Amino acid sequence: MSVPNKFSFVNPNKFPFFYGYIVLFIGSIGVLASIPGQTVGVSVFTDPVKDALGLSRNQFSNAYMFGTLLSAFFVSKAGILFDRFGARYVAFFATLVLGISLLLCAVSVQISEGLKTMLNVNTWLIPFGVMCVLFFFIRFSGQGVLTMASRNMIMLWFDKNRGKVNAISSITVSLGFSSSPLVLNYLIENHGWERSWQILAVCLFIFSFGILQLYRNKPEDFNLVPDGVKKTIKKVVDTPKKAVKDFTLIEAKKTRGFWMFGLTLAFNSFFATGFTFHVVSIFATQGYSKAHAIAIFIPISIIALSVSTFCNILSDYINHKIYLYVMLGGGVLASCGLLFLSHPMGVYALVAGLGLLSGLFAVINAVTWPRYYGRLHLGAITGKVMSFLVIASAVAPSLFSYCFSTFGSYSYLGYMALAYLLFLIVGALVVKNPQ
Repeated sequence: MSVPNKFSFVNPNKFPFFYGYIVLFIGSIGVLASIPGQTVGVSVFTDPVKDALGLSRNQFSNAYMFGTLLSAFFVSKAGILFDRFGARYVAFFATLVLGISLLLCAVSVQISEGLKTMLNVNTWLIPFGVMCVLFFFIRFSGQGVLTMASRNMIMLWFDKNRGKVNAISSITVSLGFSSSPLVLNYLIENHGWERSWQILAVCLFIFSFGILQLYRNKPEDFNLVPDGVKKTIKKVVDTPKKAVKDFTLIEAKKTRGFWMFGLTLAFNSFFATGFTFHVVSIFATQGYSKAHAIAIFIPISIIALSVSTFCNILSDYINHKIYLYVMLGGGVLASCGLLFLSHPMGVYALVAGLGLLSGLFAVINAVTWPRYYGRLHLGAITGKVMSFLVIASAVAPSLFSYCFSTFGSYSYLGYMALAYLLFLIVGALVVKNPQ
């Protein structure tokens, strides 16, 4: 970028310490700011919003699916924009779009009724179409672009300490995501779902100013280097450094690791999204209240936090293929837990499996991509992977919903999940680091 400090009063070169730590802080907050566009942020609104719009659970889930699927086609393009314009502007506009979308979500009932009056029709297709469009915008800007830009920015500012730094970020993000259902549920119960979305939108508009002030694309824009170690000619001459190849997206797609890691992350996105979106209904089938259902995120987050912290610290020294195997094992555990949810051990298996999946997702989705494929085309590569995650999260709520409405239980999704995981386990046996 020709003017990396434009519109900002903050100059990274004038900080008494490495500016990457500011990037770590604000980037982690940026991931948390995407919560209204994440499934964990939408799920708490599911029941009151669908009832207010007069939609069934299947109809609301399908609106979520179509809106999310549509956003998947644009997320990979956003990764290319990240490589071209950097995290700062991409995250700024994504935050504005997310905030505006939440304001429109808050008046979705009025929009639907207005369209019914204008068209002189009274059909569920009107609120269904409205929510498809709104889900597209909040999923694209929140789950897709803002998350990708914030996470990639942190990874670009660190190299040797990338795992340790991601451990710190993961702790912040895990605590925020795990507590968000409780916070959002409190907002809805005290202010209603419409006002809650408006409050979140105002917070996002305020945060967008913070993005302009504190987000920075990469250390090289300020004659700095990752980890804050000053680059000198002496070090370049006297200390030979192993060359790291920067893979293009096309080159990365030719490696088995890209697909195995990407499809494993997609499984986590599918399973976690379907579970989170219908968590109240899933546990209601076993006689649990809404409060008990939401509270299950606490033990899941404790496991995820422990796993991500430990594995992030080790990620600078360990073969990431091991993480792939452990994550697949967590998927098997979670699938078996859903399959035998009526048994108490099934609940424990589900919690443990989801904790492992979530913990390792935070490691692999942040650290593995630059470790395997370099930094130069990180936006394009992670943007493509993000499209996998978005597609998986799009179909999950509808599949979970149809499974329940057809068979009267969510447990049968476990069979499909186990079959998919078996395919990944076989394919992952020969994964190698392309570096």
